[in-house]
Amino acid sequence: MEENIKIPERILYVTDLDGTLLNRKDRINPKSIDIINDLVEKGMLFTYATARSFVSASVVTKGLSTTIPIIAYNGAFIFHPATGEILSQEGFLREEMDRVISVLDRYNINPLVYSYIDKIEKVSWIKDRENEGIKRYLSLRKGDRRLRCVRSKEELYQGNIFYFTCIGEREELQPIYDIFSKDNRYRCTIQQELYRPEFFCEIMPVKATKSNAIQKLKRIWNCHKIVSFGDALNDIPMFEISDECYAVENAVDELKAIATGVIQSNENDGVANWLKEHVI
Repeated sequence: MEENIKIPERILYVTDLDGTLLNRKDRINPKSIDIINDLVEKGMLFTYATARSFVSASVVTKGLSTTIPIIAYNGAFIFHPATGEILSQEGFLREEMDRVISVLDRYNINPLVYSYIDKIEKVSWIKDRENEGIKRYLSLRKGDRRLRCVRSKEELYQGNIFYFTCIGEREELQPIYDIFSKDNRYRCTIQQELYRPEFFCEIMPVKATKSNAIQKLKRIWNCHKIVSFGDALNDIPMFEISDECYAVENAVDELKAIATGVIQSNENDGVANWLKEHVI
């Protein structure tokens, strides 16, 4: 008589970074690194999905072992973790990009523009038009080779643009959010910077979501189940496609309301402690 052989579940574990895996100093606690690296070595399929770029994420996750592609720019890109090779990309159509530029000009918003110019990633802004939020953003990225200061709008919008970030007060960014959040050609978010007063309004291609990118990885790696961890409103789509989803203790109430459970905070190694207890 033939025995029924139970095939082990392949589970994809995905975590957000800022406010979830990272502490207030924008780093991963050494304890969390040790726990996660040990589990990855034993076969855990683990990755992170972040609004950060590959470059920025690589800095703050230094020491963390990942064996599968990582999700950056809120799902606009999937990168190979060791080489930075682009494995998947979502972009704007020409008319969609022109629409964004037109609206930003109308409201006199000076964005940070993320693009590839001659196959090299750049973050561009116009010189002498930086507000305090942009100045702080740039000050935290001194030495970043992506930074590209320009003197005109013609230069600002060169290359293959895939992401716009507007930084400022909520009142000036709200009209931008109201326009693009109601246009089904785009994905637009607005939220306050973690631990800061300024707001970020980000405009992306509609398919650039953590949830879409995670589902791609699920198919690529033939996983049966998704378990995710997050803290902010932009993690809601990721939670909605997960079989289990856990909000850290410091998460916003809206995310906690739809979570499978609430775990310890980012400061107290919440994600790593949960993994240590539940991953076999």
